[in-house]
Amino acid sequence: MRYGNRHGNGYGNGVRRAVVAMTAAVAVAAGTAGCQPGTEETGTGTSPGSGSSGSGSSGAESADAGSPGAGSPDAGSPDAGSPDAGSSGAAVTDCAADGLEVSARQAAERPRGTGTGAAVVAFTNVSGRPCVLTGHPSVAGAGNGSPQHNTPLTVTRTGSAAPVTVAAGGKAWVKLTFVQVQGEADGYCESGADPTVYPTLVVGLPGSGAHQVALDDGVFAECDDTVTVTPVSSAEPS
Repeated sequence: MRYGNRHGNGYGNGVRRAVVAMTAAVAVAAGTAGCQPGTEETGTGTSPGSGSSGSGSSGAESADAGSPGAGSPDAGSPDAGSPDAGSSGAAVTDCAADGLEVSARQAAERPRGTGTGAAVVAFTNVSGRPCVLTGHPSVAGAGNGSPQHNTPLTVTRTGSAAPVTVAAGGKAWVKLTFVQVQGEADGYCESGADPTVYPTLVVGLPGSGAHQVALDDGVFAECDDTVTVTPVSSAEPS
C-alpha cells in the first residue's frame, strides 16, 4: 500500500508536471501566435520611428524652402529696391534756381575791337543731385544792386537747344556775344548809338531762374542793347 501510494504519488506528480508543461507550452504557443499579426503589420508598414523621420525630413525641407533664409538679402536682390536703385530710376527734373551757382568770364574768342565783346557764363549744379538745364538764355543789363532793376537786351539765338543733364557738382555753359564797342578811349557804336556799360548781367534759363552775375575781369560794354547767345551746352566754349 505504501508502495502503491508512492507510485501513485509519483505518477500523479508526473502527470501534474506534464500538464503544467503542456499548459506552459500551449500558453507560449498561444502567445507567439497572438504576436504574429502585429509582427506582419509592423513589417509591411512604416514604423513610427521611420515614419516620424521621413515626415520630419520632408517637413524640414519645406521649412527650409519657406524659411526666412530663402528670402534673405543673399538669396534675393535687395539692390533692386534699395534707395540707391530708386534715386537712379527717378526722373531728372529742371535745375532749381537755388541749386545753381553762376559765374562769368571774358571769352578767349571774341569780336575784334575794344571792350568786352563776348562772355562765357558757367552754371554749376550745387543741388547735390543731377538736374536738367534747357534752352537759350535771356539776358538783361544791370547795375550792382537788385537784379530786378535791369534793362532787357534783345537776344539773337544761334544753334539748336537740347536738354543738358548736369551731374551734381557739374557745369554747363552758354556764350554771349555783344555788338562790339569800337575805337579807343570812350569808344563808339557803328550804329551811332551811345555805348552802354553794365557792371552786371542778369542771365536766365527756362525753368531755372534768373541769376545776376559780374565778369571776373572787366565790365559788359556793348552797343544797341543786343546780344547773341548760344544754347546751354555740356561743352565749355572758348
